[in-house]
Amino acid sequence: GGGLKNALLGSLLVVGLATLVGIPVGIAAAVYMTEFAKSKVAFTVRFACDVLSGIPSIVMGLLAFQILVRPLHHFSAFSGALALAFIMLPVVVITTQEMLHLVPHSLREAGHALGIPSWRIASSISVRAAAPGILTGALLAISRVAGETAPMLFTAFGNPYLSLDPNAPIATLPHTIFTYAISPYDDWHRLAWGGALMLVLGILGATLLSRFILWWHQRSLNA
Repeated sequence: GGGLKNALLGSLLVVGLATLVGIPVGIAAAVYMTEFAKSKVAFTVRFACDVLSGIPSIVMGLLAFQILVRPLHHFSAFSGALALAFIMLPVVVITTQEMLHLVPHSLREAGHALGIPSWRIASSISVRAAAPGILTGALLAISRVAGETAPMLFTAFGNPYLSLDPNAPIATLPHTIFTYAISPYDDWHRLAWGGALMLVLGILGATLLSRFILWWHQRSLNA
């Protein structure tokens, strides 16, 4: 009977899969660059992330199309999640690295003085101290990809029916808004405005949550 249920659930699935891929890889890369990599390696990776952050999202969609859609000969939620993970990755890497740079070096020196291995210092001291900022960066990255439409044209493709199969074409909220907005039907236009409102409220909620986390962490430090 129409509606946005299929698009809303599809967006949650695709963004959730992208989060499972993009955020752990981005945090791991940032920790490696900050805590273990040599200066030249860290500079190269950071430069690559800066370049990736400026690439149009439609290029990421074409990349995911070449990696998953074309070899498998069908669209899927997995390919859409891969495209969003590519977009999310540089945001997470850059944000996490900046947060790790704010951790006082004296904390790391204290860990070395106690004979703690470097990997344990990175996981238990550096990452733990920067955790609120890392979480905020992850939420901002999720907000960044939640409204992407162009990559979905080549990957998830859209689906007029409710489907939660990650290996099949799936509806997403931005793509459905685009489809309804260019249609000649007034009821579809109303659904497009409603979907846009849902998307804006979701991104606003994620932004407010990130600000609350930073405020709570700052308050705990001052207490």
